[in-house]
Parts: sequence; C-alpha cells; structure tokens
Amino acid sequence: MTVKEVLEILGAKVLVGEELLDKEVRTACGSDMMSDVLAFSKDHSILLTGLCNPQVIRTAEMLDIVCLIFVRGKTPDETILEMARERNLIVLATGHRMFTACGLLYQAGLHGGAF
Repeated sequence: MTVKEVLEILGAKVLVGEELLDKEVRTACGSDMMSDVLAFSKDHSILLTGLCNPQVIRTAEMLDIVCLIFVRGKTPDETILEMARERNLIVLATGHRMFTACGLLYQAGLHGGAF
C-alpha cells in the first residue's frame, strides 16, 4: 500500500512530504506510548499517534518509519514539522480517533505484522 492510498482511506491532510506520497508502507502501529512503538513497530511502517512532541520524530527516525499520522485532529507545531522535513518523513493529520483510523487501515489490508 502507498501513503497516498492511506491518505485517501483516512481522508487525511498532508502536513509534510506531499512529494513522497508514493512511498510504500507494509505495516502500521498505533500508540501514544513511544516505548511500545520501539518494542513493536517494524520497518516501512506507519505510526498513528496523538502525541505531539519531538520524541515522536526521534522514534520514527530510529525505526525507519515512513509516515506519521496524527489522529484525533491533533496538529503538531512547526518545530515538529520542520524536524520531519529534515528527516524526509511524511506527516499526515486525520480527525479520526486512533481506534477508527487503525480499523480503517486494517480493513483496507494494512496489518500490524506477526511477532
């Protein structure tokens, strides 16, 4: 699945990385706890979160996460968006709650992967 398909499924808005929407994603992880993301996320993944702080960008960078999706209508500040630009991360925002956003992506065929 591409990030562009994810964007359409969630009715999301691109905040950073519009030129990168053709990137492929293989799995998704939804969490506001970065320790869980570090433990369970996989490469070429999407991270869905409502946590708007620089730690999200640092976590994404460490795990080769392709796209961050801020849920529940959250919008990160410009500092976070600039950090994402510098790291070539795609950042989207959706009004869906995390549970709904994860469910929509799962229903469309994007899974979390087996452990």
